[in-house]
Amino acid sequence: MLVDQKKGEMGKKKRLSKKDAPSNITENETIMSQDDFIVSKTDTKGFITYCNEIFVDMSGYTAEDLIGANHNIIRHPHMPQVAFKLLWDLLKNGKEFFGFVKNLRKDGGFYWVFAYITADYDLNGNIVGYTSFRRKPPRSAIEQIEPVYRLLVDAERRGGMEASGALLAKFLKEHDTTYDALVMNLQKGA
Repeated sequence: MLVDQKKGEMGKKKRLSKKDAPSNITENETIMSQDDFIVSKTDTKGFITYCNEIFVDMSGYTAEDLIGANHNIIRHPHMPQVAFKLLWDLLKNGKEFFGFVKNLRKDGGFYWVFAYITADYDLNGNIVGYTSFRRKPPRSAIEQIEPVYRLLVDAERRGGMEASGALLAKFLKEHDTTYDALVMNLQKGA
C-alpha cells in the first residue's frame, strides 16, 4: 500500500511533531503587533485543538498543519527544557503559567511571546485541556531573559535538566525573587 508522506494509512492526516520542526534555524525575528493576541488550545497531551489566525500567521504553518500537531512543534532550541518542565508541573497541579517564550517558525525564524497558560476543566473539575494566550513582550524583558535562557540551555547540554534546574534555583535565590515575581517584574518593565 502506498502511503502519502503527509498522510498516514487510510488517508488520515499525519500529526506534525517536534521531528517535523525545521532544522534550518535562522536569526530572522518576526515581531508581533502590540495589539495582537495569539490564542491556542490543546488537549491534555499538548496536541493543538484550536488556533487563531494570528497564531497561524506568526508560526508560518497553516491551520490544517497546526490542528492535531503537538504544540512543541514551535519549541525553539534556544528555550531551556526546564522552562517547559516548570510549565507542565504548574499546569498539572491546576496552577497558571506566565513566562517568556521564544517560538520557532516554520521557516526557521523565531518570535517572542509573553505567555499565559491555564488549564481547562470539565464540569467535574477534571483537566480536559489547556488554553494559551500570548502577546508581545516588552523588548526590555527579552533582553534580560535571553541571557538567562542561554545559561540554562548551556547547563542542560552539560548536565541535563537537573543542572539547569539547580542553576535556575541559584539565580532566583541570588536575586532574592521567585520565578513568578521575576516574570511579572520583567513584563511590567521593572
